[in-house]
Amino acid sequence: MFIDSHAHLDMSEYEKDRAEVIERAFTRGIDHIVNIGIDVASSRKAIALARSYKKKISASIGLHPHSASEWGREAADAFRQMALEPEVVAYGEIGLDFYRNHSPKEDQLKAFVEQLDLAVELQLPVVIHDREAHRETLTALRGRLGSLKGGVIHCFSGDAKMADLVVSKMDFYISIPGTVTYAKAVTVQEVVRNLPVERLLLETDAPFLAPVPFRGKRNEPAYVFHTARMVAELKGMDLNTLGAVTSKNARNLFGLGRS
Repeated sequence: MFIDSHAHLDMSEYEKDRAEVIERAFTRGIDHIVNIGIDVASSRKAIALARSYKKKISASIGLHPHSASEWGREAADAFRQMALEPEVVAYGEIGLDFYRNHSPKEDQLKAFVEQLDLAVELQLPVVIHDREAHRETLTALRGRLGSLKGGVIHCFSGDAKMADLVVSKMDFYISIPGTVTYAKAVTVQEVVRNLPVERLLLETDAPFLAPVPFRGKRNEPAYVFHTARMVAELKGMDLNTLGAVTSKNARNLFGLGRS
């Protein structure tokens, strides 16, 4: 019924009960999970996990902006090799994070643009992290729109104007996390109301950003239902219809089910 387009099930938060978390998702209406790598090691883990759950979990590979200082030829070559694996459906999570600044801005920008070019080379859609770096993110993406094989801005944190630009001018998708269920999340709720459902994806970003009523606890793919319910309410849609459309969107972006 639903696809969780962005989760991190390889992380240590699931070390004790990963199999149970995954099984719970599948028994509660989750059809597919895209597990997202954030560095070389986690990308390899994402592929291994996807290999263990063929046709139920896919992998994305890339270097998160928090680790941008690790970018270089060795990392690029590792990702090139990983991209040959059939479980890999996207390149990312890549982007810019000028809120945490765990890596210097210049390192983030270099890693981001070079990884965008690598995604073009590999012909993989991109999964974009953008936090308090909207202008720089859009500038980097605009310069490659004719070459990129599509993409999604995950955990979208921009306003409705930016969302419209991303969708109408860049032909990207926007992914909605559990924060949409928070009472004070008026900006992302406005984004959801105004965007066509054909450009929306659902995600958990598990183990982070658990929706109400699990806010503050470890997130997991099964909880995407609560995000979907809020999005359906904001769109004035039947929940099953929302699930069908957003799942189709994810399948189209990531090429799920084509192998």
